[in-house]
Amino acid sequence: MRTMWKGAIGFGLVSVPVRLYAATQEHGVRLHQVHDKDGGRIHLKRVCDVCGEQIDYEHIAKGFEDDEGHTAVVTQGELAGLPLPSKKLIDVLAFVDSDRIDPLQLASSYYLAPESAAANKPYVLLRETLKQTDRVAVTKIALRTRESLALLRVHGDLLTLHTMYWPDEVRDSGDLAPPGSVTVRPQELKMATSLMDTLSEDFDLEEQEDEYEVALRELIDAHLSDRPVPRKKTAPAPDNVIDLMAALQASIDSAGKKTPEGGAGKKAPAAKPARGATKKAAAPKKGTAAAKSPSSATAKKTTAGKTTAKSTAAGSATAKSTKKTAAKKTGRRAS
Repeated sequence: MRTMWKGAIGFGLVSVPVRLYAATQEHGVRLHQVHDKDGGRIHLKRVCDVCGEQIDYEHIAKGFEDDEGHTAVVTQGELAGLPLPSKKLIDVLAFVDSDRIDPLQLASSYYLAPESAAANKPYVLLRETLKQTDRVAVTKIALRTRESLALLRVHGDLLTLHTMYWPDEVRDSGDLAPPGSVTVRPQELKMATSLMDTLSEDFDLEEQEDEYEVALRELIDAHLSDRPVPRKKTAPAPDNVIDLMAALQASIDSAGKKTPEGGAGKKAPAAKPARGATKKAAAPKKGTAAAKSPSSATAKKTTAGKTTAKSTAAGSATAKSTKKTAAKKTGRRAS
């Protein structure tokens, strides 16, 4: 990788000589401006609107125009000579907890490597101190004649630097958020969490690709090989949600059927019934055996009850008959 900047990290009296490398790069199909009729390249020329001459890059300076139309011309040499300590020094301003940094302020990312073998020891010291304290360093650095706030943190075995926007460069969100009166129900939160879990199963960030670039390459290949241009439609974004719970359940069901191989996925958890819904027990239909007669257990109990009653009645009758017979015998003996 090409070195973008050379200098040192300074915290207190400790100095760590480092080199700066770009950590990211954007990929994409490079397109040129051409004439749509014949494909001829379009060239942009640097022409002065005062003398009308085409100007070479070495004679191009920077200018600032005030409200009255006066222009201040600043040369490249004057810009290079501005006294700027952060040109060669990443000066640590403070060590703070990582959660104090708003991600909106982060801009470009860079790798920091030790400049030489002599820099390895202080480099590792700073790296391990940041790692063990779980902190990041807020610094300043000047790149391309512009000074920026920067964040110094640990990434694996390397120190990385992220340029940051100044606090007043982050726009105020104003009243963009929904009103505070909008609330969601617990069951809706539970359904949304279930959907998140389903969508996160077997997700691999490394497998993601730029679908627009793929489609653009197919389009260019079709033009180069004189083949028909592929036509693909983009599904329109939904503009309304009629039933939030139904939409969440449908999303869970749809996501649960998808896997990286296109097979069936894990079954999503069933949704709880919405508020106000009641469970009705299935009643037996008229005319069925269950409706016409009581259950077998009830029938048995009734039969047993009748039998016991009959036995009791029979016993009572027998006792009465015995008493009458005994009374007659006693009367005969007395006479």
